Amino acid sequence: MSAAGNRYENAVARYFEAWNATDRDALTKAVAAAWSTDGSYTDPLAEVRGHDGIAAVIAAAHEQFPGFSFRPAGPVDGHHDIARFGWELVDEADGTAPVAGFDVITLDGEDRIRSVHGFLDRVPTQ
Repeated sequence: MSAAGNRYENAVARYFEAWNATDRDALTKAVAAAWSTDGSYTDPLAEVRGHDGIAAVIAAAHEQFPGFSFRPAGPVDGHHDIARFGWELVDEADGTAPVAGFDVITLDGEDRIRSVHGFLDRVPTQ
C-alpha cells in the first residue's frame, strides 16, 4: 500500500484513539492529535467546533455508554482529502454493538481531521 493510502487509515486510527480515550488528559491529547485546531464534528445529535467541543461530545458518549468502546466496521476508503468508514460502539462485557454508524472525514494538509460528518445507522430503542 502506498504512503498516500496510509494517510486515511492513520487519520482514522487517531480518530478511534480519541473516541476510545476515557481519561481526561488522554482524551485532550488524542483529540489534539486527531483534529486540526478548528476541526469540527457533526452528527444527528451534535454539532461542535474546536478541541474542547469535540472532547465534550466524546466524554458525553462515554457517560451515556460506560464500558463501551468504538471499533472500525470495515475498511477505510479515501481519496483526495476525504475518507469514509463505518464504526460500531461495542459493549465490552458481552460484545454486542447496539450503536453503529458511518463517518466521512476531511483532512487538512497535515493529515489531521478538519471535519467529521457522522451518520447513525443503528441506535438502541429507548
